[in-house]
Amino acid sequence: MLSVQQLQINGRRDDLLPATSLQVRRGELLLVAGEGQDQRTALALALSGRMKPSNGVLSWDTTTKTKKIRLASALVDSPGVNEPEQHLSVRDLVTEDLSLIPRRYRGALLSKPWLKVNSFEDIAGLWIEQLPAGRRLELLTALALADPATDLLVIDSPDRHSADPAAWLPRLQALASDAGRPLAVVAVVGALPDTWTGAAAVIGNSIAHPPEPEAEYAPSEPQPAEPKPASAVEPQPAAELLPAAEPKAKHAAEPAPEDPKTPETPETPAAPKTAAEPDSENLQRTAK
Repeated sequence: MLSVQQLQINGRRDDLLPATSLQVRRGELLLVAGEGQDQRTALALALSGRMKPSNGVLSWDTTTKTKKIRLASALVDSPGVNEPEQHLSVRDLVTEDLSLIPRRYRGALLSKPWLKVNSFEDIAGLWIEQLPAGRRLELLTALALADPATDLLVIDSPDRHSADPAAWLPRLQALASDAGRPLAVVAVVGALPDTWTGAAAVIGNSIAHPPEPEAEYAPSEPQPAEPKPASAVEPQPAAELLPAAEPKAKHAAEPAPEDPKTPETPETPAAPKTAAEPDSENLQRTAK
């Protein structure tokens, strides 16, 4: 099993590889997504033992020694590292790659028998740049597995040759699930396919973020309500400021009806004057 904990590689300014953790077992395909090509290549180099990490732990089975990890792994089609040159023919590429395999495994340095045994005779005369994405990946992974010591395959950005996952994903799934030779397969890609439901990870998934400071809660004392200025007093409707008018009595508003059966009451004579006015008495005396 390949186990990675907090793997990180320093760069000139920023981290070439931010802290990343993942694990993959034999018989399993793991897709790791990363936006930048530099980050994807740095991770592929570190997982295959081609680059020493600045921090973190990388282990394959029970060993953490970089040399043993490098011998047990194969880096496939890494841009700027070991991708095949476009001017090479398929036949020349096979001859070149077979020469890198330990002598006890490679046999004679002849490309034609190998191409025939592995069913690549139909593309033997083509240039590398003429190969379709799927056929290219089949050739490069077959060359990597020509070394029987390889148990870990690390493929760098297979999706850069085709936006269709069908061009590379089925091949990697078949290699990981091969019961005759179970492999741990890691593909570092730009983005996970929409239909992918298997094991997956993201570059930088172990970056430690400082916790946000918690806001201190202090209960506030109730403050007395400040009086509103005169201009802020809401005007009241005129109907509310004036006292309500009392309704007039019914008998004052309407005249009482006359009762025809009631006899008229005679008027009461006026009471006689009790005392004569002084001026009228003097006038009577003068007249006599």
